Amino acid sequence: MYRFKAIDHIQLAGPKGCEETARKFFIDILGFEEMEKPAELKKRGGVWFRNGSTQVHIGIEEPFAPAKKAHPAFEVENIEALKKHLRGNRVEVIEDNNLPGANRFYTADPFGNRIEILEWN
Repeated sequence: MYRFKAIDHIQLAGPKGCEETARKFFIDILGFEEMEKPAELKKRGGVWFRNGSTQVHIGIEEPFAPAKKAHPAFEVENIEALKKHLRGNRVEVIEDNNLPGANRFYTADPFGNRIEILEWN
């Protein structure tokens, strides 16, 4: 019998040449750190990030179209501080109160990919 233990990483798509923009968002705004990609995978472009055990990989997709429905959901601590921080960096926060027991909102990465942020009450 097998079991799933955790999500190792999520991958979001970005347009060719998006790496610096991704770094500004995930490192400078969200506080992730960049991870070294294996040499063989560097050829494909993109960039990888980590915050604790949470990994986000930005992969290059051409032609690029942002994910508007499919999305990662990050559970955070002190969601109100994150909302304030994002708004202070001119990142749109879309409030959503439709999940009982959770304070949550949606935002988007610089490429338009939807991201859910939530904190359980």
